[in-house]
Amino acid sequence: MTDPVARAEMQIRRPPAEVFEAFADPAITAHFWFTSGSGRLEPGARVKWEWAMYGFAVDVEVGAADPERIEVTWSAYGAPSTIEWRFTPLGDGTTFVSVANSGFAGTEAEKAKTALDATEGFAFVLAGAKAWLEHGIELNLVRDRFPNGLPD
Repeated sequence: MTDPVARAEMQIRRPPAEVFEAFADPAITAHFWFTSGSGRLEPGARVKWEWAMYGFAVDVEVGAADPERIEVTWSAYGAPSTIEWRFTPLGDGTTFVSVANSGFAGTEAEKAKTALDATEGFAFVLAGAKAWLEHGIELNLVRDRFPNGLPD
């Protein structure tokens, strides 16, 4: 059996450079995902992402960051896993964003649960990014996902 991969994809009606920047610059990303980031995503950088509403933070190591692709390693689920974003230009000046999170640890059942949870989370992130970049609206999808705090 192959290891599960969390995947989410969405067209965002903005140019690829703008969509890339929204994920690379923590001041923009804070409008739709985490509450703060300690630095810009650049190759070789190590940054911290924080979700203040959940009292949670995670260190992120950046492997790649260019207008076509971002790759980071983080340990949000306890053990390191890899997230890769791909920014594909569409002919109408918009961007197709693909996110894949892989390399989960644990038993087969634990890996499957983590992949399902991550898929849900990245779907929220992409929907929030779309709303922010296309309409300037903060949907608070990630913030409102767990109104009583993170589950155990």
